[in-house]
Amino acid sequence: MGSTDFVLRTLVALFFAAVFGLGAAFYEEMARQVGLPAPSEKKPAAIVLREDIFKDAPFSQCHASTIVETKSGLVAAWFGGTKEGNPDVGIWLSRHNGSAWSAPAEVASGRGSKGERQPCWNPVLFLPREGPLLLFYKVGPSPSRWWGMITTSEDDGLTWTAPQRLPEGIYGPIKNHPIEFSDGTILCGSSTERGSWRVHFEWTSDRGRTWERTGAINDGKAFGLIQPALLRIGERGVLALLRSTAECVYTTWSEDEGRTWTQPKPLSLPNPNSGLDAITLRDGRHVLVCNPTTRGRSPLSVLICVNGNTWTPVLTLEDERGAEFSYPAIIQSREGLVHITYTWKRRTIRYVVIDLANPDGRDSRNLFFVDE
Repeated sequence: MGSTDFVLRTLVALFFAAVFGLGAAFYEEMARQVGLPAPSEKKPAAIVLREDIFKDAPFSQCHASTIVETKSGLVAAWFGGTKEGNPDVGIWLSRHNGSAWSAPAEVASGRGSKGERQPCWNPVLFLPREGPLLLFYKVGPSPSRWWGMITTSEDDGLTWTAPQRLPEGIYGPIKNHPIEFSDGTILCGSSTERGSWRVHFEWTSDRGRTWERTGAINDGKAFGLIQPALLRIGERGVLALLRSTAECVYTTWSEDEGRTWTQPKPLSLPNPNSGLDAITLRDGRHVLVCNPTTRGRSPLSVLICVNGNTWTPVLTLEDERGAEFSYPAIIQSREGLVHITYTWKRRTIRYVVIDLANPDGRDSRNLFFVDE
């Protein structure tokens, strides 16, 4: 078949894909073959920017990103290596200089008691009001046997102190960013996976030098709960959203800065036992990024809530059957925009900027084929 004939046939296929809804993945592949712009590069009005933090990297897989804003720009981190759980998996980092992301650089690796290489897991970046920049992560052969680590940076992630192991029973924020109260106390949502999946909370008043914690708030017998995402409710209140094995998101509430918590209860929000993240915006709205399904890790969507209970989908970031778009991290920057990173098919970390002041809250799955 000649090249002209191939292009004509492909354009016909693209037409039918758009008209009859054959899906963004099909459309994108056919467009790629004939050199047309990929439809996923066209974005809903609420999406200011969508790009990959890196295209090429010295590792095969990556996962579990985190993002923070510093005085000199954004910093993102994730774990990367041959495959999740392999001893060569380390913590990698990239800094944004205002125009582009730096090449990934490994900033931490794991070592066991005998000096043997151990995999790293779930980095979390956090910048207290008084600094320095904190990087929490886990080291160990598996989530049931890992331990918490912390390192700090005084120059916005350019250099880091020697990593320190956290005290026994303290893991730091297990996946999602902590919150800081007016007195400087940092509250972390944490969890354990030893036998049963159970949630607890930890806090430090001296930026990680000393710690306190609650007991587990669930027994993990009927179903497991892990990886709290923390939302602010007034001056002292905290709402936590929890990943679960019960096919829905669970929630728990504290009125005393995380010292005591209510019995976790389910929300009418699907969860496929996949990580989520959430943030309270400065205008009081809550924003959640998650996989709102009971199976798989697609789609990946943005939802908004004003009361902590009813979540309204406003944007679909990714939607491809059988693909993985997971483990989001979310922050609000100084200028008010929302910044999200997430795992893109374990091949890269995708970065999206959203303007939630934009009233256009249509589902982006319907906008992949529409010019702005």
